[in-house]
Amino acid sequence: MLCEILSPAQMERIHRASLEILETIGVVIPHPEVLRRLADCGAVVDFPGSRARMGPDLVERLIAQAGRQYTLHGRDLNKTAAFGQGARNYNSIAGEAFFVDSPGGARRLATLDDVRTATRFADALDEISIPGAMADPRELSPASRCVRVLAAMLENTTKPVHFWFNDRASARFIIEMLTAVRGTEDDAARYPLCTPFLEPISPLRFPFDGVDLLFETARLNLPVPVGPMAQMGLSAPATVAGTIAQENAEILAGVCITQVIRPGTPVCYGGICHAFDMRTTQLIFGGPEQAIFGVAMTQMGKRYGFPVYINAGLTDSKRPDAQAGLEAGVTLAFGAAAGADIFGHMGISGVDQASSLDMLAFQAEVISYVESAMRELDVSDDALGLDAIRAAGPGGTFIDQQHTVDHFRRELWFPRLLDRDYYQAWLDTGGPSTEDRCRARKEDILKSHRPEPLPAGLAREISRIAESAGRHLDAA
Repeated sequence: MLCEILSPAQMERIHRASLEILETIGVVIPHPEVLRRLADCGAVVDFPGSRARMGPDLVERLIAQAGRQYTLHGRDLNKTAAFGQGARNYNSIAGEAFFVDSPGGARRLATLDDVRTATRFADALDEISIPGAMADPRELSPASRCVRVLAAMLENTTKPVHFWFNDRASARFIIEMLTAVRGTEDDAARYPLCTPFLEPISPLRFPFDGVDLLFETARLNLPVPVGPMAQMGLSAPATVAGTIAQENAEILAGVCITQVIRPGTPVCYGGICHAFDMRTTQLIFGGPEQAIFGVAMTQMGKRYGFPVYINAGLTDSKRPDAQAGLEAGVTLAFGAAAGADIFGHMGISGVDQASSLDMLAFQAEVISYVESAMRELDVSDDALGLDAIRAAGPGGTFIDQQHTVDHFRRELWFPRLLDRDYYQAWLDTGGPSTEDRCRARKEDILKSHRPEPLPAGLAREISRIAESAGRHLDAA
């Protein structure tokens, strides 16, 4: 961990405040079966009010049961994203209501075709470990939407995927589809392909469907990221410390829920709180508070030994410009240096206002830059290059040495989008902006990249399951 904000004493103080919240205030869980299970474990439950109060011993006992390591596998089992194992992963947004085809252009409602295009685009980006659907298709019924989204994603990437689950009924079809991909339910559990994201509703509430569907995904022991999006000053106290304490309490409560449903369920600590802008009345994606939250929440999650998900690398800007570079670069660098496991929701234009492939192309460049800065340095005899220094001598040059030929490609980071040309060379190519280069890269990928197709038999089975979901769920 290269970057820390909280001292051990401060982390302990926040931990104790979170435990006090859970014991004296509690959380609302409108799910009778979960409340019953928590009561059986020793929680004080107000069943009419759907509120559970959990003492420190109970909370610590339940979170101790949770799994702390897991690996997601794509359709290609060699395409993986490891959590709790020292790796860094990046995902694109699971879905937005709107799509922007060109920065600065009009927004339009997202479609299933956008899911296909966005997934294929992320499949081509080496920097994106887990492609997100990026679109929440408006033409589809909410009842079966997530099943059809997963089917479209499986056709367009061999990586693990990220999309929004809906409810328990649709989760049954998702489990059937995941089992079809792997061949057996045991292999679907052994090689998880996606995760159901449990998002508490700040302050201190949980959605029924988000909890209820976990009974279905528990069949495959799918890992569960728990990520409330508490907003400092709106749905959390107007202080950084108070927001962290409440967010931490909500995450710990979510972990407890997963463990009463299935003990040992692997979890990811989603410290994705934000500040709320009192001037514009919307949350803030890329302010300095987000860099602080990213580091502090990573420290808290690692205190419990969990893999950590943070919202870093995002921007309040609507286009890939200087503001986007500042906000995405700084917050991502802080979060990576803090040791988080996954950085999410890349590809958003502004604050949850639309999805943008241009922005995703830009953020992939930011990721590549930060990853290069985070590399482990080689200090071997060969890398130290004493023989090359002797050969050059005082006042000499290294440009013509074999040592330079042997090393520069792996020692230098070469950008795809950033400008390093001489001024005249830049003018001679039309003086392109970063936004111009993002657009060109997007168009090149969409024109040239074709993902590995599904085997014909599997494609038919996935289509059958999606159509079955539509018939059964949409008519309900």
